[in-house]
Amino acid sequence: MRKIKGLRWYMIALVTLGTVLGYLTRNTVAVAAPTLQEQLHITTQQYSYIIAAYSACYTVMQPVAGYILDILGTKVGYAVFAIFWAIFCGATALAGSWGGLAIARGAVGAAEAAMIPAGLKASSEWFPAKERSIAVGYFNVGSSIGAMIAPPLVVWAIMIHSWEMAFVITGVLSFAWAMLWLFFYKHPKDQKKLSDEERDYIISGQEALHQTSNIKKLSAWQILRNRQFWGIALPRFLAEPAWGTFNAWIPLFMFKVYGFNLKEIAMFAWMPMLFADLGCVIGGYLPPLFQRWFGVNLIVSRKLVVTMGAFLMIGPGTIGLFTSPYVAIALLCVGGFAHQSLSGALITLSSDVFGRNEVATANGMTGMAAWTASTLFALVVGALADKIGFSPLFAVLAVFDLLGALVIWTVLKNKSAEDIVDEGGVAHAAAQS
Repeated sequence: MRKIKGLRWYMIALVTLGTVLGYLTRNTVAVAAPTLQEQLHITTQQYSYIIAAYSACYTVMQPVAGYILDILGTKVGYAVFAIFWAIFCGATALAGSWGGLAIARGAVGAAEAAMIPAGLKASSEWFPAKERSIAVGYFNVGSSIGAMIAPPLVVWAIMIHSWEMAFVITGVLSFAWAMLWLFFYKHPKDQKKLSDEERDYIISGQEALHQTSNIKKLSAWQILRNRQFWGIALPRFLAEPAWGTFNAWIPLFMFKVYGFNLKEIAMFAWMPMLFADLGCVIGGYLPPLFQRWFGVNLIVSRKLVVTMGAFLMIGPGTIGLFTSPYVAIALLCVGGFAHQSLSGALITLSSDVFGRNEVATANGMTGMAAWTASTLFALVVGALADKIGFSPLFAVLAVFDLLGALVIWTVLKNKSAEDIVDEGGVAHAAAQS
């Protein structure tokens, strides 16, 4: 059988496409928000309930999805969740009120909770440790590509037909991807088109905890008692409200603050997501560069990326100091780059700290922390945006990220999975025997 050179990059491209479609379905409601407010008579606060419903269900399902993925495996587990989110997204077209939209979007959020844990699990299966941040950067870029595609696609669907058509189109595209995933994705040990040379390169470059499946699996309680878990979960809790705000509120922010119409939203709302794409990719390449330039280990290199992103978030935090909509868009572009660079580093840390048998579970639990904050902040925006404006809320997001950078340096130890003894008394290294 003919071997495919560099097959791991094709696999991460498939993961990236899934993330693109997941975030396309996620951002469809944000772009359609002005139309939904007009046609369904939805207030800003009711819109925040729709966003919070998605975020809350996503939050609750994060650890559940991670646990299911660790049981079913990446191939089957991810496909099941993707099929459900495609169906629920298409069903959003049936909603006739903010309550119906909240139920439908909550269902989508529950199904999409598997997206990031599955992507991280696939990255840990297909890439050596030194390339893992690059792989995560590439699949994470799908989140901003999806958000970037949403404005022109959704506006086009609304203009030629209706807002309902936008949800049907994104649901059909996601279902088609789920079928591709089932057909093409395989674990490296089962992939016959993978060359022996590349398989050896992948396995030899992985920590022992990612090479074998017979290592003792940490329980959820042991993960929660692990200091390293909180060193990742707390910064994600502080950082995620920014990304939730960027995804759910930028079109409405442009509409309410600067009076942008639907066409202008389609022209400009994708730009911060383009820079978010750059943040994903560049942020993925920075850890190995920092290791080479500064002589630091893997964990410290990730911390440096998080710190860089946190300081860049000061840019959108100052958005209230300017009156020009174009300056505001430029600052949001800086924020998109900043958040996705630090987000990729935080997500990758789960695979640095935890082994293959619990990586999806651990990532799901840190994701639960992140999306708890995103849900709460969505409600805060809905309650305060019309009263105090958006500018103070963007300033708060910058403060959150700076606090997250402080937490990661003080709580997360500069050790990889091989060196950690979890606080429940189980030594990872000892578990190999």
